[in-house]
Amino acid sequence: MELTGKEIAEMHKEYVMQSWSKSGGDVLPVEKAKGIYFWDYDGNKYADMASLLVCSNLGHELPEIVEAIKTQADKMCFMAPAYASEPKSKLAKMLVDLAGNEVYQRVFFTNAGAEANENAIKMARMVTGRTKIFSCYRSYHGATLGASNASGDWRRYAAEIGGANGFVHFMNPQMYRDGYTKGIDDKEVAKQYIEALELQLRYEGTDNVAAIIMESIVGANGVILPPDGYMEGVYELCKKYGILLICDEVMAGFYRTGKPFAWMNFNIQPDIITFAKGVTCGYVPLGGCIVSKRVASYFQENVLQCGLTYSGHTLACAAGCAAVQYYQEHNIGEHVTKMHEIVAEFMDEMVKKHKCIGESRCIGLFGALEVVKNKKTREPMQEYGVPGTVMPWIFAELKKRGFATFGRENFIEICPPLIITKEELEEYLPILDEVLTLVDEKYCD
Repeated sequence: MELTGKEIAEMHKEYVMQSWSKSGGDVLPVEKAKGIYFWDYDGNKYADMASLLVCSNLGHELPEIVEAIKTQADKMCFMAPAYASEPKSKLAKMLVDLAGNEVYQRVFFTNAGAEANENAIKMARMVTGRTKIFSCYRSYHGATLGASNASGDWRRYAAEIGGANGFVHFMNPQMYRDGYTKGIDDKEVAKQYIEALELQLRYEGTDNVAAIIMESIVGANGVILPPDGYMEGVYELCKKYGILLICDEVMAGFYRTGKPFAWMNFNIQPDIITFAKGVTCGYVPLGGCIVSKRVASYFQENVLQCGLTYSGHTLACAAGCAAVQYYQEHNIGEHVTKMHEIVAEFMDEMVKKHKCIGESRCIGLFGALEVVKNKKTREPMQEYGVPGTVMPWIFAELKKRGFATFGRENFIEICPPLIITKEELEEYLPILDEVLTLVDEKYCD
């Protein structure tokens, strides 16, 4: 006998440890999902305006991915990493080609994004013979020990108990919070932050630094767009001091910004590209590292001291092949560029219309609204690291109206599936406008 929604929710509360939360809280049981929507057991429909955790890039239950999984399951679900399988070999080549086979050569597969970053860090240390890893404070790279220590936000704290050695954080720019204006102050801000980073590298000993790991576009900490020239400046520092650049594309990759990978929006060439999420759209867990020919050549002469039982999982790679093929055959990048115009225009209008919105940030279908108490002073609705009630209230009000998204601190993420249509955007974006009007009335000076 099938369980009811209430029974499922109660079992979850009783037996499941909830990520980044206290256990035993209320939870919404979900019965099914299709396209950009999911439904609870009471039949309520929700538009998935955050692609769940910015992973369901092609929406839910896409027939092409589902069929690829079914077909592969009938043939062979899993084979150990030491053996070649058709899905793994095909997907590795597809990913190298997507990144640019004139520079990149091989893929190391993992189960998810945290493991991708974990193994990228290990590779960088092996290739360079150096120990230190630089990463941004405004960042998130995963929840394994190394990835947690590389992360900059509060989710690293538990991993620092006993800790891991060699991790150094630096402050990356957030122009609005720093009192600047994107499109006007970029040159000044980029120069200021690059000079500060170079000084910090020197104090840590440039010959000790193996890699700088950065999200190409900061995701879970607010879709932070770097000032023009900043990413190029970091890249030049890496070249100057023989430091590897690792671009974390776990959230921003696979056409989320309109390009295959977000680093392609800048004039840079990372040594290692980490990926997950959009490679299978979450249908089966998969992640990995795409490495440059320089890195690949090192491991032709030296043993790769990285390994996972499920590296290149057969079923996951079959889903990945189907997803990457769909992106390309259906011109998803071009579609994202068209839908971006609608979303960006709406978000800019929210800044003009609402007292509670200080800034909009959007690239492709990767967007966030900065929520403030006072637009003149730029005081955030919720300070970093300080619990609050307003932002949870906003997300609850949106969900009650069928608009499902997430955010933290003082921002609202708008990252719908990349297949979303003009008509769907025009139906659901006004819900956000409606809730922001309530925020203006209740919470703004």
